[in-house]
Formats: sequence, C-alpha cells, structure tokens
Amino acid sequence: MRALFVCLVSLVSFAFGGEVEDFVTEAKVKHGEFGEKAARFLVEGMPKGDRENLTAGFLMGNLDLALEARREFVWAKGLPEEVFFNDVLPYACLDETREDWRSFFYEKTVGLVREAKTTSEAAQAVNKGIFKLVNVHYNRKRKAPNQSAFESIEIGKATCTGLSIILVEACRSVGVPARIAGTALWASKRGNHTWVEIWDEGAWHFMGADEYDKKGLNRGWFVKDAAMAIEGEWQHAIWATSWKKTEGFFPMVWDIKNREVAAVNVTSRYVKRVEEKERVIFVRVWDRKGGERLVATLNGGVQTKAGTADLNDMAELEGKAGEVVKVTFGGETREVSLPEGKTVDLYWDLLK
Repeated sequence: MRALFVCLVSLVSFAFGGEVEDFVTEAKVKHGEFGEKAARFLVEGMPKGDRENLTAGFLMGNLDLALEARREFVWAKGLPEEVFFNDVLPYACLDETREDWRSFFYEKTVGLVREAKTTSEAAQAVNKGIFKLVNVHYNRKRKAPNQSAFESIEIGKATCTGLSIILVEACRSVGVPARIAGTALWASKRGNHTWVEIWDEGAWHFMGADEYDKKGLNRGWFVKDAAMAIEGEWQHAIWATSWKKTEGFFPMVWDIKNREVAAVNVTSRYVKRVEEKERVIFVRVWDRKGGERLVATLNGGVQTKAGTADLNDMAELEGKAGEVVKVTFGGETREVSLPEGKTVDLYWDLLK
C-alpha cells in the first residue's frame, strides 16, 4: 500500500560540502538571491545526519515546492522572510523518517483551503479535513511515537506526535507557517503531549492535531494543563520547534538525550494564574487492564473519553479519595471507591 504513494528520500552518503553545496549553488541559479538565502538557511539548521544523507535533489524539490506555495497562496505571499524560512520551508518537524511529502500533502490539502482568506482559516480547514482524507486518527497501538506522516498513513494510527507531524506538513504544503509544540511532562505529572502552533497576524496560535474546534484557535482539552506549565523547569515547560538553532531543544521523550531539534521556550504564552480545584480528579474508564477505554458516565453526568480522544484527555470529576463513584456503561451501573491520586484509572470488569 505504502509503495503506491510514498516517495521516501533517497539516501546517499557524502562528505559535508558536496551535495549540500550543489544544492545551494543550484538554488541560486534557479531562484536567485532569495533562493540562495533560503537554501543556506535550510542547510545551517540541518541535523548532522541529514547533511550526511540527504541528496541535493531531495533538498531542491522541497525548496521548489515551498517557493511555489509562497507565490500561490495569499497568506504566504506576505510572510516575513524569517517566518517563511523557519516554519514553511523545513522538510521535517522532529527526528522522524525523512520523506518527500510536499506534493502529496499539497494535492490532498489544496482543495480544503480553496475558500480560506487568512492563515487561520486555512489552518482550521486543514485540521478539519486532512485526517479524514488520509484516514489517520489517534490510536495507542501505533508502532512508534515519532512516526513520519507516511508511516502513520500506512497503518492508519498515530498518537499526538504523529498526528501533529501530519498537520504541520499539510499546513506547510499550502504555505501556512506551522511548528510542533509540546511538553515532556505536564506539571500535574499526567504524561507528555504534543500539538501544533500556526503563525497569523504577527502572533502564534495553537490547535490540537485532529481536534478541530469550530469556535476557533487557541482551544483544546489541554488548556488548563498548559496554563500550569513551569517555565524554569525544562521537563514541565512548553517548547516550540525551531529550524534556526537556539539555546533550547525540543524534549523528545522517546529519545530524551537527543538535542538536535532546536526549540524556543513558549511557556509564558500559555501560563496564566489558575486556581486548580483541589477536589478535581481526572478519570479514565477501561474495559479491563491492558484493554480499551470506554465512554462511560460518572455520577450520572460526567462522561469519560475514548476512541480517538488523546490518552490524556480525561473526564474531570469533583471528588476525593474514598468517596464512592457510580459508573454507568451499557445501561448498567457499578460503584467504586476513588483511590488516592489526581489521575484515576477505573477498570469496568473490576467494579462492583
């Protein structure tokens, strides 16, 4: 199946200066001084492995299509040079497998943004439609957390990082500046999360990948968690990727010692003074240990999440350890005393 549409990068080993310099030279001949400047920016931010393995042909194809998008779409034409270079031009997001994705996503996405007049409208349209077109949704049974777009499309499964990579690449294919954002560990210790930021009207805005909200950007189930991030603690801070080298790095939890992906600390944009309710407990309901999540009702009103909802997108229940909670599923109600902890996993087959 994958062979029908995947054009993986041809890997050719070369000494630094060979293929890379050929790429820069060709970019100047084909696209003038702007093309040369774009090519040099791309090369300067490349991880060592990419410099050694990517071909000039791959890099040139990526540049050609990025410049075509800049000329075609109204929201891309007026982008500041630094934004275009850093958040439209790059051929990768994190450390995922390198692939020639621009033409594929352009063909899938161009119809989605036909009526859009602004960057935000285009980004919303892409988030609403692209995951249905490629048939990929949240699923913990994916092969790896950092799957490339085509790897996720092949199996139809991805978690938040894989979904975010798809959304960023689809946005970039039509000239929408986009980047990965996320945290290694919520301050509430409920795990990591990854989402997407897009640039519009001089500012960055966020959205959850495959979590379209018709009310607009800067919404999501993780807003409260993000508001409690800790700027001075790298694992609890919020980071956004940058192709341009920075003093920071994006915390990839699957390879936590890898510091090749540059990032900026954007915690201050998410943090606000929030008084966390002491009695709020986050709850998931599973059919059994190691099984699937269930959409159940807690105490007759609060509904739990399942299916394509992110693993950390949990129901919020007011209560405390020791209190009895009624769990309703499939017309049957069972009871359980809440255990200790802010995050609680309940297993239907173990409930009374």
